[in-house]
Amino acid sequence: MCLVPKEDFPEIVNRSVIYLDNAASTLKPRQVIEAMASFMMNSYANIHRGVYGLSIEASRAYEDAHEEVAKFIGGLWDEVIFVKNATEAIQLAILALAYNGFLSEGDEIIATEADHHSLLLPLARVSKAIGARLKLIPVDSEGKPRWDLLLSTISSRTKVVGLSHKSNVTGYTNDAKKIVRIAHEYGALVIVDGAQSVPHMPVNVREIEIDFLAFSGHKMLGPSGIGVLWGKRELLEKLEPPLGGGGTVRRVWLEGEEIRVEWEEIPWRFEAGTPPIVEAVGLLEAVRYLKRIGIEKIYRHEERLTRYTMKMLEELDEYIEVLGPSDPSERSGIVSFVVKGASPNSVGMWLDRYNIAVRTGLHCAHILHKRIGYPEGSVRASFYIYNCEDDITALVTALREYIGSLKQKER
Repeated sequence: MCLVPKEDFPEIVNRSVIYLDNAASTLKPRQVIEAMASFMMNSYANIHRGVYGLSIEASRAYEDAHEEVAKFIGGLWDEVIFVKNATEAIQLAILALAYNGFLSEGDEIIATEADHHSLLLPLARVSKAIGARLKLIPVDSEGKPRWDLLLSTISSRTKVVGLSHKSNVTGYTNDAKKIVRIAHEYGALVIVDGAQSVPHMPVNVREIEIDFLAFSGHKMLGPSGIGVLWGKRELLEKLEPPLGGGGTVRRVWLEGEEIRVEWEEIPWRFEAGTPPIVEAVGLLEAVRYLKRIGIEKIYRHEERLTRYTMKMLEELDEYIEVLGPSDPSERSGIVSFVVKGASPNSVGMWLDRYNIAVRTGLHCAHILHKRIGYPEGSVRASFYIYNCEDDITALVTALREYIGSLKQKER
């Protein structure tokens, strides 16, 4: 069974789609759509500094969104920074550390071969720009990072560890708390890519003791155009923003020929320019929707769907190879696979005939795919609250027919 009424999601009703592309982006419930539309029709104004009623009302809604998101992950409202998406959040974090001298020439940064490009590329580019060294933890044959090698990789020169909390290819969840503890023992900060974890499982920043956490609104029922960078208050207060502009300053003055700046309090000093106000209202409603269901319940639901999918695919194991851990208990919410002798795109186009939406390709994880032997990519089915066993049955039935068509061509 599904966790929520499909009627809450207009696209499912209007398009009769079996939507299994949730790791890329989730569908939007009526509640989010209506909240954003109502705000734009009745309450929109630019936030902060306006002394008129509409601006004050909009500012309150925007700040409420910070509060609700912070509670969702166990943080404080002023530790939540709204940006465009998780990719921008990660880049803001690493740029802020470099800009403020937390990273410099000769330092080391650790990431893994399994990481999404949104984490890997910003770390690589900053490393190259400042003369630091990026060290990659390898993956095993199932695509799981060899974190057992962390102690032989990390050193006193390590300043940042980048961590994908959950793989967007295999669904494997890393032991963030253990990795953070080891990193902190060496004085390193940890930037966590939570794009695939925060919408799907309990994540408490205080319990894990994360330094930075990045995630996107569009992967958790919210709109595109808004993401979150959460950072520890004591760390954020030490940092000047690498991006300046409207909304980031209290006062600017000339001292001789030098422009002097007094920065705003956090989080506003990190939100340069007019922020995603309408999108924040949508994210606020999305978080409320998820809280009404319960994040632990969502996690168990996806865990059940993952087990069911892998069991169903076993019937086709002569023709299909599943990427990632063979043990379903080591993964959740994502099953990527290849059909032997077929390109991922051809499989995806076949499934589209049945109105089944999956993702095909390399999923912004080129190194991982090559390392585990699938350089052409894979087909990814990923689940959320509006998916149920019937969706998986339809997927496997369509795959069985696709395989039958391939066998026909071979004759």
